[in-house]
Amino acid sequence: MLSDYQSLLQIRLANYDDIPAIMSITREAFVKYQQLSGVEKLAALEESYNDVKHDINTKVVLIALSDGEPVGSVRVEILPDHTAYLSRFCVKVTSQNNGIGKSIMNLVDRIMIKKGVTKISLHTGAKVTSLVRFYYGRGFYIDSTDKSRGYVRALLVKDYPHKEC
Repeated sequence: MLSDYQSLLQIRLANYDDIPAIMSITREAFVKYQQLSGVEKLAALEESYNDVKHDINTKVVLIALSDGEPVGSVRVEILPDHTAYLSRFCVKVTSQNNGIGKSIMNLVDRIMIKKGVTKISLHTGAKVTSLVRFYYGRGFYIDSTDKSRGYVRALLVKDYPHKEC
C-alpha cells in the first residue's frame, strides 16, 4: 500500500493526446538546458505539434506520469543497423532529482534490449556536468565531441550486451 507521501509513477508509450504535455515538458526542460549550455538556438524549442506527432508514429516515445500528471518524456529512434538514437529526454524542472529520469532510462534499456538493439547513443552539452554525470551513471561513455552546432556537444554511447543464439 502506498503511503500518502509516495507518488505513483507510470511510464508508458505516448499517444496523440499526450502531445501538448510532451511539448510543454520539452520546452521547459530545454529552456533550462539552453541556459546551462549557453546555446542560443535549439531545435527542441522550435518543434511543432506535427513534429511530435511524427515522432510518435516513427519512434519509441515514452511519457512519465506522476500521480497522473505528465512529468517527463523521451524519444528513441531504432535504426536499421540495430542501434538507436535517444533524443528529447526531459523531466520537468520541479520533478528532477527524484528518480524519474532513472526510471525512464531503465525502461528505455529494457525496451532496447528486447528489440535487439546493440547500442544507443545521444548528444548532450559537454559542459553540462549534471547531465554528463547522469548519463555516466546510466552506463554511457563519451565517444566523441564536436562543435557543429556552435557549442561543445558530446556524443554519448551505451553498449547493450548481445545474446548469442
